Amino acid sequence: MSKKILVYSTVWCPDCKRAKKFFSDHRIQYENIDIEKDPEAMAFVEKVNNGSRIIPTIIFPDGSKLIEPSNAELAEKLGLQTRAKQESYDVIVIGAGPAGLTAAFYLAREGHQVLVIEKASVGGQIGTTQVLDNFPGFDEGIDGGVLADKLGRQARRFEVEILEAQEVTNLRRDGIFWIVETSDGASYACKAVLLTTGARYRRLNIPGEDELIGTNVHFCATCDGAFYKGKKVLVIGGGNSGFEEGLFLTRFADQVDIVEFSPQVKASQILQDKVSGKENMKVTVNHAVQEFRGESKLDSVVVQDRETGEIKEWTYDGVFVFIGLSPNSDLVKDMVEVNKFGFIVTDKTLMSAQPGLFAAGDVREGSTKQAASAAGEGATVALMIREYLKEAG
Repeated sequence: MSKKILVYSTVWCPDCKRAKKFFSDHRIQYENIDIEKDPEAMAFVEKVNNGSRIIPTIIFPDGSKLIEPSNAELAEKLGLQTRAKQESYDVIVIGAGPAGLTAAFYLAREGHQVLVIEKASVGGQIGTTQVLDNFPGFDEGIDGGVLADKLGRQARRFEVEILEAQEVTNLRRDGIFWIVETSDGASYACKAVLLTTGARYRRLNIPGEDELIGTNVHFCATCDGAFYKGKKVLVIGGGNSGFEEGLFLTRFADQVDIVEFSPQVKASQILQDKVSGKENMKVTVNHAVQEFRGESKLDSVVVQDRETGEIKEWTYDGVFVFIGLSPNSDLVKDMVEVNKFGFIVTDKTLMSAQPGLFAAGDVREGSTKQAASAAGEGATVALMIREYLKEAG
């Protein structure tokens, strides 16, 4: 019996992509088996499903299986808490990254009842970061997943209740209360809401991107880099993220190239020096990626030399996109003030234009998009919420 979760899938199956993304979001190891490339796997899926080729077919280490499971079914199977124990709390935090978890345990240790709701897994983006070298207190760096787990345990030690794999679908006022509604139909009341929903990787919005996301186009090297052992990959984006993730990908891929839209890269000199010291890395600037070609898999990447106008067609096994972040502010963008990029505008107490609705971390205008500063904002906003609760009564 395999010690890993086995996901029998195909590259074109949207439910397969969703299931694999669920496991990646929760940092759960799995082995992907493409049944179109493995006749024995195809036969196994047919046997399990009484002659039908139903995917994804997921086999767990204990021998149990799930066929075409929903995210809710996966969460239940993995023992994740998705429903809160109470109907009301003092504070509800939406988002379980460094800002949200820090604020949660600061508030909880002072006796406030706090619920944290996270649509993916505890830790947010740091959970998929290979190593954080600049988080205070860890002189040799710390694995992002390890730090995420530590933050989660610290919050739970102060009796913070944390829901995972649960999405907030609506937020509304009801007199002096805020009502937070979730995708399973539940609703919870509170006196203050903290949005620490972070930001997501920006997409290119070019032909072929939607069709190949999760197959050969990715946004997380830690999640998907291992699929490219001995392969050739392209990283799009010449900032710190692009260079950091590109360096990480050299652990797997034989060749890792970076392409940047602007005439100069934006990565720090330290990262540039590290990349230039790698024989299997190359950086190309002033080129615009225009299209991904291929139906069920990536055949080529179409780029334009912005200086000469020449159209080129490059061949890679996979592409990783790191071109910046967009805020996860859709839930409140019509009820609070946001800047032209969608980041939430707050006052000096980190409260939005709506009384009792606070924001901290990457989703907030003016944040530095660093894990350490997000944790700092979490501590700050917790103190601000404490004062707000005193005045609100």
